[in-house]
Amino acid sequence: MHPITVYFLAMNTLAFLFNGTDKWLAVRQKSRISEKMLLGLALTGGSIGSLTGMLLFRHKISKASFLWKFFGIVMLQLLFVYFIWKS
Repeated sequence: MHPITVYFLAMNTLAFLFNGTDKWLAVRQKSRISEKMLLGLALTGGSIGSLTGMLLFRHKISKASFLWKFFGIVMLQLLFVYFIWKS
């Protein structure tokens, strides 16, 4: 398997698990995973895993400030992919 594929699978798995863990911690009113960490995982290649975790666990889907940042990251990633493929 190509190293980039392994990297993206790992990042998306981590992002998914971190979203699920943060939701679990939130329900139990425990110390939480920071939004900076969740957004960082999305930024570094885990946006699909993050989105899947957000939807499956119903986590962070009603917090507008988080969603704006998250979808800003997704838009930057889409622009990056577009310009890579275009060149």
